[in-house]
Amino acid sequence: MLGRLLKSKPLFTTILRTTDFWRCPCAKDAPILTRRTLCNKAEATKKVIPGRSTFRNDRRPTAFDKKILLWAGRFKKEEDIPALLSSEVIKAATSRVRIKICYITMALTLLGCLVMIISGKQAARRDDTLLRMNTEKKAMWRAEAEAELEAAAMKAQ
Repeated sequence: MLGRLLKSKPLFTTILRTTDFWRCPCAKDAPILTRRTLCNKAEATKKVIPGRSTFRNDRRPTAFDKKILLWAGRFKKEEDIPALLSSEVIKAATSRVRIKICYITMALTLLGCLVMIISGKQAARRDDTLLRMNTEKKAMWRAEAEAELEAAAMKAQ
């Protein structure tokens, strides 16, 4: 506070501005900044090739990429798809298709749950419970076991 009154710079900020604390961590040749800011690693490590656009990231779409572009509604026909597309267009189309697939699976899951609820209620009305079905199976197995024992006893005599 006394330094502000005397119009002098505080010692602490002078030390920090001369050290690597204020340097951008991405680039070693970056100038010392007056205040700490967020750095952009893409700008610091970017190599500029003359005659080529910096953000150009074209690639040939595969057959699956073409199907995704059609499913996403980006293009109407496969003939409309250009030979080279940017990665951003393909990523956006895959994201859109992934979201559509998620919506479809959610709808099918809800439909399956409703079908299970309806069939369970109908089975409860008919008294088709697991307990009754298990007791019937066990009674049938006991009867078969007794029949086998009787058959074995008849052979022994």
